[in-house]
Amino acid sequence: MLVERARRVARRWVLAEGVALPGFQGAVLAGSALWARPDAGHPATSDVDVMVVVDPAVPTPSLGKLRYEGVLLDVSVAPMPGSAHDVLSDYHLAGTFHLPGVLADPTGRLTEIHRAVSRDFAERPWVLARCTQAMDRVRGWINGMDGSAPLPAQVTSWLFGTGVTTHVLLVAGLRNPTVRGRYAAVRDLLAEHGRLDVHESLLDLLGCAGLGAARVERHLAALEEAFDAAASVRAPSYRFDSDVTALARPIAIDGTRELIARGWHREAVFWLAATYARCLTKLAAAGRPARHEEGLRELLADLGAETYEDRRHRGARVLAFLPTLWQTATTLR
Repeated sequence: MLVERARRVARRWVLAEGVALPGFQGAVLAGSALWARPDAGHPATSDVDVMVVVDPAVPTPSLGKLRYEGVLLDVSVAPMPGSAHDVLSDYHLAGTFHLPGVLADPTGRLTEIHRAVSRDFAERPWVLARCTQAMDRVRGWINGMDGSAPLPAQVTSWLFGTGVTTHVLLVAGLRNPTVRGRYAAVRDLLAEHGRLDVHESLLDLLGCAGLGAARVERHLAALEEAFDAAASVRAPSYRFDSDVTALARPIAIDGTRELIARGWHREAVFWLAATYARCLTKLAAAGRPARHEEGLRELLADLGAETYEDRRHRGARVLAFLPTLWQTATTLR
């Protein structure tokens, strides 16, 4: 299936079903299906992100992942953005609105925002504002680690604080700040600029610079067991419940395996660890015993992040790297 066809399916879902959601005010494409060329193939290991804009005063369910006409959609809800300036300074929203991805716009407001954002998206002050936001998120995640929190929550704070370093650079280079493939995407960007040394530094901060493919495959095998266990239960209260289901398995598991097969086993580690934490969180929310925790601990040991003290130490290294990261970001254009 081509990306353009997947986009058309997303639009049909919005017009047939999305419009019936309470408080519906419009919808836009987001994520990789928005950034990709229309004539590119839409991979089976990817979904199509749809952001439904709703009236915040009206309770609206976030549907998560669902299949429609053979396409896996990931439907989120958000309030109507503020001014175009608000969008231009937000790196996720700006990335969504700078390309023509409006799927439905009964008020005309989303189209108006898109026109303004597409015009000013690449202006340096706005790019630096978005990089600053990403830098702040790194600090927020790292400084927000709580030693009394459950292990998956601790891991998520350290992991995403570390992983958002890639977003600082992707945003600076006007690239998609993708989630699962962030380390592969930033590698491509840095390679184009002759700065693969920085990529090695990013992998080192994550703890996987020296990790071999066989070891990563071992961790993926353990993750598969945890994923299938978590996919067999329901935890509606968990925000990422639909990300750990049989429907989402091609993205979480097959997508990670695909990265490894392409020689990007180190770049696959971020999403492998993130998915592991989500599986354990879902199992806990469903009241299931944490019998898969040992696999996550084994992965953390390989990353030098096994204990809370290890994660604090690694987080401190990330924070110390931020001046170098910023200097690199300002040279990518």
